[in-house]
Amino acid sequence: MSEPSSILRQYEAIAGITRRMLVEARANNWDQVVMLGRDYQQAVEALRGIDTLSTEDRQARLALLTQILDDDARIRHLAAPELTRLGALLGDMKRQHTVLQAYCTPTLTL
Repeated sequence: MSEPSSILRQYEAIAGITRRMLVEARANNWDQVVMLGRDYQQAVEALRGIDTLSTEDRQARLALLTQILDDDARIRHLAAPELTRLGALLGDMKRQHTVLQAYCTPTLTL
């Protein structure tokens, strides 16, 4: 097989980023996952300016896309509990704010 096309190399780069994101998600390093997510978005955006794949590279692209999607599903699975926890915290903060407004705001009398 000939050297991979530039688009295939870009898919390989994206697969590498998602693999690192999964490693960081497993380690509960969510700040790093977010930073890598920016790299991921840039890498995906770069695909728009690259020519189409040759026939021989399509099979390799399929394997990379499968890996990327599998990593994405695993990252989402790991992130779900954290998102639920953050949602609960935000709900608690909103309730506290409402209570504070109701009981601590001075009443205006006219």
